Amino acid sequence: MSESPEEHQESQSETNRSGQALVERIHELENEKAAISLRLWKQRRRPSGMISYVLLIAGAVALIISILQASTILAFIGLSLTFWGVLFLFVKPVKYVKPSLIDSTAISSLETIHRVLSDLDYKGTAVHLPPLPYFLKGYKGGTVYISSEKGHLLPSANELIGEKAFIKNPKGICLVPPGVGLTNLYEEGLGKEFQQVDFEYLKDNLPTLFVQDLEIATNLEMDKENNRIHVKIEGSVFKDLCRQVEALGNVCNSFGCPLCSSIACTLARTLGKPIIIEKAGLTPDGNTIEADFRMMEE
Repeated sequence: MSESPEEHQESQSETNRSGQALVERIHELENEKAAISLRLWKQRRRPSGMISYVLLIAGAVALIISILQASTILAFIGLSLTFWGVLFLFVKPVKYVKPSLIDSTAISSLETIHRVLSDLDYKGTAVHLPPLPYFLKGYKGGTVYISSEKGHLLPSANELIGEKAFIKNPKGICLVPPGVGLTNLYEEGLGKEFQQVDFEYLKDNLPTLFVQDLEIATNLEMDKENNRIHVKIEGSVFKDLCRQVEALGNVCNSFGCPLCSSIACTLARTLGKPIIIEKAGLTPDGNTIEADFRMMEE
């Protein structure tokens, strides 16, 4: 027996409410993950300065006294204390986590988003939106919009006010990008807000951050031609996660893995334009991630 229009409308409303609750929960989890990542980064960058300075001062005092009193024992003690002071100054306690553990925690959230988009049957291309208003000081969030219709439709600024999950005009959904936490980490590492820099700054400084500071890749290259940006990341710790995300069509073909999404968020903040991931994936050798981004003019 077919359901009446009233029953169908009530069922549709219940589905929307459930979807809204699920999306809000995803938002909360993404924000918590971003906050934890920032705290870990700050802990990683905090030098063990107190111990090193105490040892250096004690070593210097011992050396001075050894010279004044011609004491060989004090000289050896001073040299030892100075050596350990310098060592503690440059060596920081950092805990390393296996990439497989990171992949396992991230893939579950992406699978949830994949199911939500599959049930909603949204066909639009994911668009990473810049902060509104542009140059919003201290902005740490992010929004990726997916319309229900095929194409690159964008909501108005008024529709985005209030951080609603479901947009009515044009119909679509707003999600927290999976890479927004990494983007915040990049800003923390570089000590810059991306709204205050340009593309050349990213091209010159992101490779050093990726390779030397964060150690998440062995090489990073960025090139911009007109409104298109090509990014090549070699030896990334996210390559296995990228391979898993490729199996999630609604995710891989829209806003990509956390690494590609973080690049899109970074470009959106820096360029102040909506960013689309046109193509992303691993090269045949499985060691390099290549992604093409397009900057929208709307």
